[in-house]
Amino acid sequence: MRPWILAETNYGYTKDHPYEVAVLPLGATEPHNLHLPYGTDVFEATVVGEKICEAAHARHARVILLPTIPYGTETNLQRFPLAMNVNPTTLYRFIADLVESLVRTGIRKVLLLNSHGGNEMKPLLRELAGHSQAHLFLCNWYQVLAKEYNDYFEHRDDHAGEMETSFGLAYFPHLVARTVEGELTADDGTVAATRFRAINEGWVSITRPWHLLTTNSGSGYPHAASAEKAERMMHDLVERLATFLVELSQSPLDEKFPF
Repeated sequence: MRPWILAETNYGYTKDHPYEVAVLPLGATEPHNLHLPYGTDVFEATVVGEKICEAAHARHARVILLPTIPYGTETNLQRFPLAMNVNPTTLYRFIADLVESLVRTGIRKVLLLNSHGGNEMKPLLRELAGHSQAHLFLCNWYQVLAKEYNDYFEHRDDHAGEMETSFGLAYFPHLVARTVEGELTADDGTVAATRFRAINEGWVSITRPWHLLTTNSGSGYPHAASAEKAERMMHDLVERLATFLVELSQSPLDEKFPF
């Protein structure tokens, strides 16, 4: 039993060891180019969650990792088969119910550890502010090291590119599809431009239709990936997020929290 993982923990332990912080990983089930599994976001959220909670637990943080939510918002990938969509309002209600379960348990510090770009969680934090006793924190883990990204990878990753492929090679290599020669089965992850300069340059945004944007749902060049790149990233990611969990666990819930 790893007592920082709820799915493995028993009531005999939890009734005598109350937690201060809960981490709820948010994933998705969707295609990731031709080579990564549909559960990539689920696996990533789970691995990151396990590693940061383990490191925080070792530093005496009273933290518990909840099971990963395997479905997310997929409205822009709906033309691809088996992109399993949960509309934002439905997802918000589901997460809000889980948060209230934590509050009833006595846990009022909650980190949403998001692994899917389609899960826009900031509106939920605003909606629950003042309506729930819980203090919600949001972390899109793939953005934590944005400033240091080029220290690990050569190509920007939007979806199933170098970073996510490196992650797969490091932490679920048996699920990364390769040819008999060992090459990735992925395409190059090139994307199409719209007809509007404003959208292409990013000063007007849309919900991107991925069947028009991409060839096989991949956005980002995956062929420079390696397990070693992801392992270097993970080391720094764990250090940064585990430190936050320790600080969060130790911080008193006074009237000025989190200030």
